[in-house]
Amino acid sequence: MIRRAFLVVLGLIWLGPTYLLLVNASRPPDSYDSSRAWIPSPDMALFTNFAQAWESANLQESLASTALYSVVSPALGVLIGAMAGYTIVVLRLRYGFWWFMLLFGGTIFPSQMLLVPLFVGFSDAGLYDSRAGMILVYTAISVPLSAFVLRNFFTGVAFSIFEAARMDGASTFRIFWRVYLPLATSALAAVFILNFTFIWNDLLFGLTLTQTAEVRPVMTALAGLVTDVYAGTPVPVGLAAGLVVSLPTVVLFVATQRMFARGLALGGLS
Repeated sequence: MIRRAFLVVLGLIWLGPTYLLLVNASRPPDSYDSSRAWIPSPDMALFTNFAQAWESANLQESLASTALYSVVSPALGVLIGAMAGYTIVVLRLRYGFWWFMLLFGGTIFPSQMLLVPLFVGFSDAGLYDSRAGMILVYTAISVPLSAFVLRNFFTGVAFSIFEAARMDGASTFRIFWRVYLPLATSALAAVFILNFTFIWNDLLFGLTLTQTAEVRPVMTALAGLVTDVYAGTPVPVGLAAGLVVSLPTVVLFVATQRMFARGLALGGLS
């Protein structure tokens, strides 16, 4: 009984910020009072607040760009990572472990270290403030985790499958495309979801590498809106925008929960 009560208390503490977000995002903008933040308002103004944020921050274009980045870049990253894992494990690339360490080793560096080189390089290459540039950088970010998970998954696939397919006359790429990728569907989906979530919620690269509303990710647009709270934007408006914009990742996790858990288990991340 004590253990259960302790877990309930921890759960309530964990859900406290979510409760505050829901309550205050639904509050009319002119009735916000920080001293009464825990008390729900009888008036429901969530959608009104979001509509105001939609107009103020021009979220339509930012959402379209973010949807593009969050789908295209993880898909490319997962495909490239799967090809890397397939090459290292199945094709038994010479010095494959060290190639993998080179590929995955870049993740040990904080993202902040990459901002200045990326900004200078993108400016020189004409990729600054472009959708192509953002897709490129997000794809590069997605590759290491994809390669890690798919390498682990392919390690558990019997090599005799590859040998049997070769005996039947299938090419190396055909085996990868028609045999190994279908086998790795759950692992591919799990990595895609993780990368999708990271890209959708990214703020750092969007602030550094974009400028216009047509290109910048939605979290960057929201950051500008929240900053404007001190210039007159009501707090409930900023909270409502953040709540609604976060829904796609929540819906994706709920809809693919079983596949996600199974993919992590197969990929060696659980």
